[in-house]
Amino acid sequence: MADEKNEKKRTRQPNGRSSIYLGNDGKWHGRVTVGIRDDGKPDRRHVERKTRAEVTAAVRELERERDAKTIRKAGRPWTVKTWLTHWIENIAPLAVNENTMVGYGVAVRKHLIPALGAHRLDKLKPEYIENFYGRMVADGRKAGTIHQIHRTFRTALNEAVRRGHLARNPVQLAKAPRVSEEEVEPYTVEEVQRLLQAAESRRNSARWAVALALGLRQGEALGLKWADVDLDRGVLMVRRSRRRPRYAHGCGDTCGRKAGYCPQRQRTNPETADTKSRAGRRAVGLPSQLVDLLRAHRVKQTEERTAAGSDWTDEGWLFATTTGRGTSPRTDYDDWKELLNDAKVRDGRLHDARHTAATVLLILGVSERAVMGLMGWSTTAMAARYQHMVDSVRSDVARQVDGLIWKPDRDGSSDGDDGAAGRS
Repeated sequence: MADEKNEKKRTRQPNGRSSIYLGNDGKWHGRVTVGIRDDGKPDRRHVERKTRAEVTAAVRELERERDAKTIRKAGRPWTVKTWLTHWIENIAPLAVNENTMVGYGVAVRKHLIPALGAHRLDKLKPEYIENFYGRMVADGRKAGTIHQIHRTFRTALNEAVRRGHLARNPVQLAKAPRVSEEEVEPYTVEEVQRLLQAAESRRNSARWAVALALGLRQGEALGLKWADVDLDRGVLMVRRSRRRPRYAHGCGDTCGRKAGYCPQRQRTNPETADTKSRAGRRAVGLPSQLVDLLRAHRVKQTEERTAAGSDWTDEGWLFATTTGRGTSPRTDYDDWKELLNDAKVRDGRLHDARHTAATVLLILGVSERAVMGLMGWSTTAMAARYQHMVDSVRSDVARQVDGLIWKPDRDGSSDGDDGAAGRS
């Protein structure tokens, strides 16, 4: 017994260093300080084995994990569900905007937690994740949807790794289904001219010139105020974006309808949000023809303000309703579809107008870096999506470069047969 006590004293180490000793229970014990707990006390891990050699190996393994910063933090192990819930409620909202949070919420609550939430976070394997993706494919889910979930999951678990809750991110090892490149189909020069001609007879006609010539996103265009536009200098500032409304029940969820159709619905998000990224917050030069259209638009809006009288709410919107309020994204979308029909132009998304503007800039030889600035792109990957189609439409544009969208009347008469065809 005396020898065992001497052994115990001889192998213990001071000042938080690892210790190995023979306990009164006849087993060998090891203790390793691996860090600091949340309460500020040392995080000292314990292992026990039958022999000294075994406990020594276990202590060395703990020290190796500690030094490599791969050891799991103390406390109850995280599950995928508890970590994702904590991440989406407490961490993600501090770093991303509202629209991104909506996508995160769908990925986490609708897909990831039901499918993988029961797994212990540090035991999650890439194969489990790939099996989940395979089930989604079998259920007919699009590859793009799976990739959005994949990106969300990877971001959430990267944060777990950064905070020491996970040694390695298994999502980075998992393979998601291949996504086919979305085909970008811009409108032709003739289609753009027909759209602008049809827009002349509609309210807020300059709205569509802004879309087709500048390529502003829908939210950016609807978020513009007159204070953002300097017509004398020919410059427009993108500062904010109008948000699609989101609602909560005002009836206590007793109406039996979705929140957006509740008779007492209450909006839960602001109408606009400031553009936070440096790429999105930008100055855009205005073509002289667009400056003229905006001057005419201002005159028409002044007439509407006079006609509305006391019903007018002066909020300063560039594209306002007949009573001065901001235009809702849904109304704007419906107006776009009506414009396509009036112009007898093929159906397309409103975002296709943005594709058109980007393609026009690249065709005209504007540098990729300048196009990125005008379009509000943060990476060159977006510009690369448009480059592959430039050759296919360059010949069509080359014949009309002088008046790419608005064909000028240099002598006050028609430009000839080609010009007449372009305006048809």
